[in-house]
Amino acid sequence: MEKTNRSSADRLYKIFIYVALITLAITIVIPVAWVFMASIKENSEFYGNPWAMPAGFYFQNFIDAWGKARMGEYMLNSVLVTALALAILLVVALPAAYVFSRFEFKGRKFLNIAFMGGLFINVNYIVVPIFLMLVDGDKFLKNVIGSGFLLNNVVVLAVVYASTALPFTIYLLSGYFSTLAHDYEEAAYIDGAGYGTTMLKIIFPMAQPSIITVILFNFLSFWNEYIIAMTLLSDPKGSKTLPVGLMQLTQAQQSAAQYGQLYAGLVLVMLPTLILYICVQKKLTQGMTLGGLKG
Repeated sequence: MEKTNRSSADRLYKIFIYVALITLAITIVIPVAWVFMASIKENSEFYGNPWAMPAGFYFQNFIDAWGKARMGEYMLNSVLVTALALAILLVVALPAAYVFSRFEFKGRKFLNIAFMGGLFINVNYIVVPIFLMLVDGDKFLKNVIGSGFLLNNVVVLAVVYASTALPFTIYLLSGYFSTLAHDYEEAAYIDGAGYGTTMLKIIFPMAQPSIITVILFNFLSFWNEYIIAMTLLSDPKGSKTLPVGLMQLTQAQQSAAQYGQLYAGLVLVMLPTLILYICVQKKLTQGMTLGGLKG
């Protein structure tokens, strides 16, 4: 009797899980599919049934969004900022996480606590201090060399992105490195490999799933970030990233009633993240399940 009741409870639990997952999938898939369909509609089609299928493939929306709305320029800026921020982040975070997880040294506990404290700081709350620091830095540079370059600079924006992502990235990677056996390193040391060679050729390849997970999470964060980019790239005629450009496009096209161009811009923002996720889905799953967050 008890076995039957347990089996029934397990069956009900599985049904509940499947229903919850299907409901969640529907709430995500339907809006995304609707945006893709809306991006290929002509403007006149939006005044009828919003759920009606497109009459045809109106590719002019993407051409207008890419050229007239400068979404092509904004996408190039976003690609540059995201790639540079990821490169800086990995160059700093990978060796730091390896050292934290493998070696004991003076000041290690203090640095570890400092990085852990960074996990509890919402980046949006420190945008104003960052902006004021860059303003003061520009003033100093203008007095010294005659011009400043810290504001409205996509390279500086990439540095800020990488800096704010360091606590989470080091925490996740060091937790993964801690789960790896020391035997591989000891064998490498016996063969004459140094610390750097062991780190680059032994540990990092073994930690590939976790590294890909970090890249994907931070890519999504950098690619979709809006508040910092809007604050540090404040020049109306200067460079903008894709989320900031999309917000400007939204405000402009709502008044102009060019909805197809607006949704085409949304597709341009979503498409790279969807493609990246499809490409690294298997590695992402491995990184989530194998390493864990071991502090």
